Amino acid sequence: MRFGFVVPYAAELEFADLAEVGEQQGWDGIFTWEALYGIDAWVELGAAAMATSSIRLGTLLTPASRHRPWDLASKVGSVDRISGGRAVMSVGLGALHPGWLAFEADEGRAVRAKKLDESLAIFAGLLGGDPEFTFSGEHYSAGRNDFMLPPPTPQRPHPPVWVVGSAAVGRDGRQRSLERAARWQGVIPAIQPPSEGAPKTLDQFAAVIDGVRALRAASGLTMDGYDAVIEADSHGSFTALEPADPEAWEQAGATWWIESWWDLPEGPDGVAELRRRVEAGPPRR
Repeated sequence: MRFGFVVPYAAELEFADLAEVGEQQGWDGIFTWEALYGIDAWVELGAAAMATSSIRLGTLLTPASRHRPWDLASKVGSVDRISGGRAVMSVGLGALHPGWLAFEADEGRAVRAKKLDESLAIFAGLLGGDPEFTFSGEHYSAGRNDFMLPPPTPQRPHPPVWVVGSAAVGRDGRQRSLERAARWQGVIPAIQPPSEGAPKTLDQFAAVIDGVRALRAASGLTMDGYDAVIEADSHGSFTALEPADPEAWEQAGATWWIESWWDLPEGPDGVAELRRRVEAGPPRR
């Protein structure tokens, strides 16, 4: 199992410094997130790529439905080339918050879900490098294009995409978020504890993994090389797991343990505490 951490708040150069420290201390990945207005996540990850050589660089997560998919493919492709093939993109519908609604109205989950699927289809098609690729969707389209195409990304056919997925069944009897996750390269299980403050459990995690496994098998796909992410918090209480031992989650199918320290404060004190936790290294045995 690999170990990573999310940086909730840091300026671009602070982020690059934390990536360098994380690499030195044995972390496998550093992750940022995307706002509509604020620090550009992919510029930040590009800066971190220049300061490191092995740590993986990604988002947790990217609300792909609000990106123009060709812009997103350009940014992710650039980070993958700069880093020598270390980029990873996590996607979901995105959590609505004041920083989103200040600029864009909520179009509703159904529209965001459709835009997400179309965005990912174009993302993969463009980075696949076929100048004959075309796409026609309800919200986005892409025509044939051979104009000054960028070099291929080191990771082929494109950097891996992890998708938020839930075991919940919709009114139509389908697990649409799991279906989406099963089509890509990893799943971030959306686990909803039965009550506020209750820990996430292995059974809840396993329900998502088993669902993805079945869906992939039905499509003739295996779980080889497929990632399953568990978000954790070994230093605070933002995310509680039962059991807290990373080894138990690895045995349940987790391939990534990502420390999600979202309750750290903004500002110098928060960055200092974040650096202290990164310097402590990942919670390996």
